[in-house]
Amino acid sequence: HYQTGEAIPDELIEKIQKSAKFNAGFAISEYTAAAYLDMAWHTITEPFTGNVNAFETEQMNKIGLINEIVVRYRSTYFSHIFAGGYSAGYYAYMWAEVIDADAFQAFSKAGIFDQATAKSFRDNILSRGGTEDAMELYIKFRGREPLIDAYLERKGLQ
Repeated sequence: HYQTGEAIPDELIEKIQKSAKFNAGFAISEYTAAAYLDMAWHTITEPFTGNVNAFETEQMNKIGLINEIVVRYRSTYFSHIFAGGYSAGYYAYMWAEVIDADAFQAFSKAGIFDQATAKSFRDNILSRGGTEDAMELYIKFRGREPLIDAYLERKGLQ
């Protein structure tokens, strides 16, 4: 405490930590819907002449988005997916989080400062750049493709 110097009780720290994961399922669903909408726009093979709102509704119905979760980014203001270099790549944000969580799990299991894990990460990821397929480099580091488990755990869903 700033006046008494008393430490925060462990119970309160635990509540604060748990609150960071509150509503994660909602947030992930909302974000995933945006990624699906982005991909839907970028897989159209003919010029679009339809109704934008109807298109959005159709796409959200395809993925079974419930009415309580609205589209995070409506097409008319989701402009960076069209003109900002993100075309059909919005899902990459979530995929990057999956890879990050999975890679960090390797360090967590071996010890954050484990030299062998750090060397493998440096030798197989950081120093290789775009010299090989990214997934092949990741497999060399991790011994397998990324799994979603660490991401779900980080978000409080597993």
